[in-house]
Amino acid sequence: MTDAADILKDHRDSIDRLDAILVYTLAERFAHTQAVGKLKATHELPPSDPARESQQIERLHKMAIDADLDPEFATKFLSFIIEEVIRHHKNHQK
Repeated sequence: MTDAADILKDHRDSIDRLDAILVYTLAERFAHTQAVGKLKATHELPPSDPARESQQIERLHKMAIDADLDPEFATKFLSFIIEEVIRHHKNHQK
């Protein structure tokens, strides 16, 4: 049993590290998208860019396939992030 418990602990430690990487990476990404939102508001640009969003989703879809990650999940995840970014951008326009 000890071997299984050790292996489980190692996996959980890795998951915890990866969760931290995800959180800090998302924070960095949102710092950049906040700057973009402010720039768009300053220059009276629309809060969303459907062409860019489509390109990003397509790019992520391909990366997910390459990474052996469910592309549908990856697309849903990025779509959620894009929706949140647009919401932030709209807030800058007020």
